[in-house]
Amino acid sequence: MDMFCGIDWSEDHHDVALVDATGQVLAQRRIPHSAAGFVELLDLLAAHGDTAQAQVPVAIETPRGLLVSGLRATGRPVYAINPLSVARYRDRRTVSRGKSDPGDALILAHLLRTDRAAHRPLPEDSEQARAVAVLARAQQDAVWDKINTHNRLRSLLLEYYPALVEAFTAKRGGIMRPEARALLAAAPTPAAGGALTRPQLVRILRSAGRRRLLHAHAEDLHTALRSDQLRQPAAVEQAMGRHAVALVALLETACRNAADLAVAAEEAFNAHPDAAVIGSFPGVGTLTGARLLAEIGDDHRRFADPRGLKAYAGSAPITRASGRSRSVTTRRIKNQRLAAAGYAWAFSALTASPGARRHYDRRRAAGDSHTAAQRHLLNRLLGCLHHCLTTGKPYREDIAFPTGEHADQTAAA
Repeated sequence: MDMFCGIDWSEDHHDVALVDATGQVLAQRRIPHSAAGFVELLDLLAAHGDTAQAQVPVAIETPRGLLVSGLRATGRPVYAINPLSVARYRDRRTVSRGKSDPGDALILAHLLRTDRAAHRPLPEDSEQARAVAVLARAQQDAVWDKINTHNRLRSLLLEYYPALVEAFTAKRGGIMRPEARALLAAAPTPAAGGALTRPQLVRILRSAGRRRLLHAHAEDLHTALRSDQLRQPAAVEQAMGRHAVALVALLETACRNAADLAVAAEEAFNAHPDAAVIGSFPGVGTLTGARLLAEIGDDHRRFADPRGLKAYAGSAPITRASGRSRSVTTRRIKNQRLAAAGYAWAFSALTASPGARRHYDRRRAAGDSHTAAQRHLLNRLLGCLHHCLTTGKPYREDIAFPTGEHADQTAAA
């Protein structure tokens, strides 16, 4: 292809630039963010020789959105360029540090013209895999929202209502438990909590879904809420109680969203053809599998070898060498969602796979910290996952973590 297109996108319009192989500017235009604007873009490309057999590649600074979806539907290669990379190219072309939207579109077009081989087009994931990605990422966002809201609520309670926090400290989930949220909604201040009777506490626990040891738990709460504690002034305490009620409502919504989206993500993942392979790995539950599929996709040509997938997940180290100086450090630039799912996967694999446990223990004995050993284990598992997805074969423990004469050679590899 001897033509290249760059698009600088925004919410209501997009700037388009088209250059040839020599760097000559063929066209520059601003199109609206609408169906008519997309047709105008396709007409512009067709007027300069774009055909189904020789489609003009496009560089843009985002991997998502209606414009990107439309471009991908045409079958052309679309390159999502990191804005930081675009800024570096901008500095290379000019020293004045000037910036404009038409200028950025031109930089993106020249970027493809000169360094296309250094960038990868968006993967050709199926519609089914992209639907899993939407649901899995939304569920992960809901979990992060839940954790963030919980932390805000706990910090607030420690300022004026520590007795309630202490009452649920030994319970799994703490104040995120349904009975803790129900109690806080019914008695958002220490004064209201201390006034609750044992029968009232039993009713609150029952309404939150608790069925066992109701009276014993109510007795423990009754004692905890009436214990001596420091108090804020009455007006301040009431204000903080109102704030806590608002945060409890946010927490309730986040918990419900996380649960509903988890069900939807698991259903979408189970219907995908790659679910059997991903789910065959030890430590991979349905939700973790959905998150892995969401970030890896089902375009098995996306990563030419396991090293690309490992670097994408951040499990492979990065080496910086200059002269006699050489350092090997952890990779900071990575897919954070895949790294989070991989961390949970590697941790679960410690109890689900004897081979994974041996590998982890060997790294610990060699002097690695827990985090480093777990990252090394994830690196190993990702290599196995790449092989299984490429070949379509399920996981086998005896091949992934062999024992006997070949075990040391495989561990070294």
